[in-house]
Amino acid sequence: MNLIDRRTLIAAAGTSALTLVQNTAKAAPSERTTVCVVGVRGRGMGLAQTFAKLPNAQVTHVCDINQARFEPATKAIAEIQKSTPKTVQDLRKVLDDPSVDAIVVATPDHWHALATIWACQAGKHVYVEKPISNNVFEGWQMIQAARKYNRVVQVGTQSRSAPHYKEAMEFLKSGKLGRVHMAKAWNSQLRRRVPAVADSAVPEGIDWNLWQGPAPEHAYNENYYTYGWRWLWDYGTGDMGNDGVHDLDIARWGLDVKYPEQIQCTGAKLEFTGDIQQTPDTQIATYTFPENKILVYEQRLWSPYFQEGFENGVAFYGTEGYMLIGRKSWTVVEKRNKVAFEHKVEFTEQPHVENFLAAVQKQTPLNCDIEEGYRSTLLAHLGNLSFRVGRPLRFDSATQSLVGDPKANELLKRLGRKEFSIPEQV
Repeated sequence: MNLIDRRTLIAAAGTSALTLVQNTAKAAPSERTTVCVVGVRGRGMGLAQTFAKLPNAQVTHVCDINQARFEPATKAIAEIQKSTPKTVQDLRKVLDDPSVDAIVVATPDHWHALATIWACQAGKHVYVEKPISNNVFEGWQMIQAARKYNRVVQVGTQSRSAPHYKEAMEFLKSGKLGRVHMAKAWNSQLRRRVPAVADSAVPEGIDWNLWQGPAPEHAYNENYYTYGWRWLWDYGTGDMGNDGVHDLDIARWGLDVKYPEQIQCTGAKLEFTGDIQQTPDTQIATYTFPENKILVYEQRLWSPYFQEGFENGVAFYGTEGYMLIGRKSWTVVEKRNKVAFEHKVEFTEQPHVENFLAAVQKQTPLNCDIEEGYRSTLLAHLGNLSFRVGRPLRFDSATQSLVGDPKANELLKRLGRKEFSIPEQV
């Protein structure tokens, strides 16, 4: 059976050749969304520059708990949009400013939920990085806040707006792969080690109380602040919640499923023993859905090589063939291992940001609304929970809780700390 037709080939080839033209000429002030970028290290800097070069956006503020980040951030943004954003250390001051239309949340994971909830309550729209939350309860409250205050909340799973992913999803729906029963998502890469270092005095210019936010209180530690937070349960969600959410999201999207019924995760620290990481460097999670579909997630953070040609990728297995997809290509293989086609593509996050701005300005549908992002982040949370309690879990989507497992249910929720509490009622 030939899985690919001429129309599909032409469409995919057109996408492969797509070049996004960057237009730095700004629209009229009344046609721009004014934006504050919250957290302007690595990921936040990239997003700030993307927003700055779009004609219908203006980065008017940058917010970071570390004052040392202000100069490089404002300089880079000003070079693009020809105006210098204001700087602020405490997010709450930005939320009190009526001139700000939206915030971009690029903080560590433990701040994503509270920043989003506060912003919705203040009447701001939100572009929030993945994973949307540090735990399940926080994510659910983000949905409630977005709905109650009628705010646009886009999750930063950029693949949802990439043309070749959209084409691949249409290909899956076409039935050319037959009945697709299973998907496998993987995260295979080499992470750097994070050795233990002693707690120390807070460096000048850093508001450590603000950085901790909803997390339990702890003395300042350089390796918590700079990179290690990703691998500590108080702040991060491991790499399943970090990079893995992208892969889980694509797999769930292609399988066309919402909530799993059963979850089982095996994991361990096989390579990074002795370092500060609490989260596993190796995980295999299996999710069974009521639609009689299975999703498998594999993670190895000690491999200096790719799997199936991708550092992060997804395979969809059908009765007539299978598909491999990542950010730089997608491939379909027919029966008897005949390659039907392989398309190389260019990937950029710009369409996802443009989709967010269009939703704010024109009420066009979001490509990854907060509820959709919640479902994919939930897979990471449930996989991590199964690992932490050391047993399979059963999930009840009606109550958003785990069946017959009080200990695991306790880990679904954290209320926060002091003035940084996650509200029970948004």
